[in-house]
Amino acid sequence: MKTLVVTAVAAVAAVLTSVPAAAASDLGKPDPAVLSAAIRGLPDRDTTGALVRVTGESGSWSGTSGVADIRTHAPVRPDGFFRIGSTTKVYTAVMVLQLAQERRIDLEQPVQRYLPGVLPADYPPVPVRTLLDHTSGLPSVDIPGLYDPQWILAHRYEHWSPRRVVDTALRHPIDFRPGTAQKYTNTAYVTAGMLVEKVTGQSYARNLRDRITDPLGLWRTYYPEDDPRLPNPAARGYLDVDGKLVDVTEMNQSIPGAAGAIISTAEDLDKFITGLFQGCLLDRSMMPRLFAVPDVPMFDGSGRASYSQGLMKLSLNGITVWGKTGSRYGYASGIFATRDLSRVVAYSVNPTVKSPDGQPLIVQKIADAASRSLPKD
Repeated sequence: MKTLVVTAVAAVAAVLTSVPAAAASDLGKPDPAVLSAAIRGLPDRDTTGALVRVTGESGSWSGTSGVADIRTHAPVRPDGFFRIGSTTKVYTAVMVLQLAQERRIDLEQPVQRYLPGVLPADYPPVPVRTLLDHTSGLPSVDIPGLYDPQWILAHRYEHWSPRRVVDTALRHPIDFRPGTAQKYTNTAYVTAGMLVEKVTGQSYARNLRDRITDPLGLWRTYYPEDDPRLPNPAARGYLDVDGKLVDVTEMNQSIPGAAGAIISTAEDLDKFITGLFQGCLLDRSMMPRLFAVPDVPMFDGSGRASYSQGLMKLSLNGITVWGKTGSRYGYASGIFATRDLSRVVAYSVNPTVKSPDGQPLIVQKIADAASRSLPKD
């Protein structure tokens, strides 16, 4: 398998600068030439297709590159569906915060209060809020085959319950005392999804519809449950297996579940983050949590925390943006925006490798291009 991949944070680290963040209102129009160049030349050995959508008060641009199907050579469509991967975590965080503002969940109370018997008896109390900002200390999901192409193909239609997924992590000791460090993990968000279902008595899919997609009119965003298919139009996803591209578009997403299973489009991702930042989903008591990064170190010693309760904070070419990346087999995507929504960027690319290291390098080019502007007149 090719290794031309880096972590979601490292994928944009090359374009991080020490320049103080500029005011978002200072942004000029997006630069079409730079954006086009970022996705030019597809398909190549690492990525079969890409789509990018830039909107906001500073201007708009959209473009595609590559093919949606390597057999027919059909072009990538800008309105195509794709798997949003870990961007699902933002939707899950919003559900938990909504339940908190409804006073059905106390974010300071331990997970053990709402999900008795799920966490090991020797674990300390794990406040609900720590699930959302990755400071829970819960170990990572431990399914060794997740990065073995042959295992992936053999198990692609298999159903995993959230409890089964979480239990693969909880056979290990807790990583650190909750609230003292940050470690990105799916375990916390699969657990958060279990909490949402337990407190509401409704499925995750029903909560997504009732709480987020219906209120915002996101008619092309949904939780697939055990349906392995992607609706049309959609770029096919491929996995490099011993030098051969295997179509893995169809795949049960029950392993990532509430941490990574949602299907959407670039337009709907744009509508989602716009509605979220405009306060359409959370009240004034909860909105600040989206932009409050805990002042703790990363557990692996790589620096300071960069995740809030649901979002990731990045500074790109002096511009501060908030959002989330996502990665599934054959799909890597993301949605980021300035807080004033003068720049909103949604993208999806089709890499041919799924690695523990996360997003493909083409994301670095997209991030750099999308955070640049034409000079103001």
